[in-house]
Amino acid sequence: MPVIQRNKTKFVEAVSVRDFFESFKEPLKMELVAGHAGLDNMIRERSLNRPALAMVGFFKAFAAKRIQLLGAGEMAYLREKTMDEQTAIMAEILKRKVPCLIISRNLAPTRQLCVLAEQFKTPLIRSPIKSKTFTTEATLLLEDKFAPRTHLHGTLLDIQGIGTLICGESGVGKSECALALIERGHSLVADDLTYIKRVSERELLGSSSDLSRGFMECRGLGIINVADLFGVRSVRVEKRIDLIINFVSWTQGMHEERTGLEEQHMEILGLKVPIMEIPVRPGRDMARLTEVAAMVQALMKIGHDSAAEFNERLIAQMAAPTEEDV
Repeated sequence: MPVIQRNKTKFVEAVSVRDFFESFKEPLKMELVAGHAGLDNMIRERSLNRPALAMVGFFKAFAAKRIQLLGAGEMAYLREKTMDEQTAIMAEILKRKVPCLIISRNLAPTRQLCVLAEQFKTPLIRSPIKSKTFTTEATLLLEDKFAPRTHLHGTLLDIQGIGTLICGESGVGKSECALALIERGHSLVADDLTYIKRVSERELLGSSSDLSRGFMECRGLGIINVADLFGVRSVRVEKRIDLIINFVSWTQGMHEERTGLEEQHMEILGLKVPIMEIPVRPGRDMARLTEVAAMVQALMKIGHDSAAEFNERLIAQMAAPTEEDV
């Protein structure tokens, strides 16, 4: 099987507080209260930490690289302390160079907390969202920020719910096949260059760049706007990658899969994705073959393997006694 062109994987090891704040200010309803000078502090872990134990002086295994979330309990505890006690408690936390402090439930920070945030150059942020909800949503958004990324030359489509990435050498007919599939009601995600990120231990998401989303290059026609021609439902922002189809130019004597018993995989960002190789030659309806390949993959995802079922039936028939044996 020809090697599909691979590109360098991008691993994000840290995200600045500025990037986090500006990217998610609206969905997390965040407001910067103090510590503007620390916006370039780096968040190095994708989880949040509740510093309740640290506030009573226990710093063993303290997660200083995480965002520190102060909820109703932490703020109530602080308000019961004198100004000097607040200073001693929070200074011990802030001198460990935490990236930022976030107060949930729109609770007002104490005056001393604002002073310390400025002194230690630690952004102090407030949000009206409840602690549990904020933790869940912020963690999901950070997972996306920290997700490993790469890109592959190929066209990604949603075919009957199956994210299908069509790869192959330049000029082999990827865009023409995609255009025929879009005309049949399937959706385009990315043309020619697909950006991929791993969002969990089991899932790869593909998308296009913001600039090229909804556009396709067709040789002889030029650039076309898919949404204008086929409607808004013909374009998707992103899609899970379930199958890769590799188009190869047919040559005399080349190996072609005849049974489908040997399932091939391609590794992307540490996850294995099923891959099928389809030879391209005059007279073949590549769009129809791609559509059927996606439907075969859909059947396999729910436990129906046509090739294996036929093989079992064939073996059973061969093992059954014939009339001559009886």
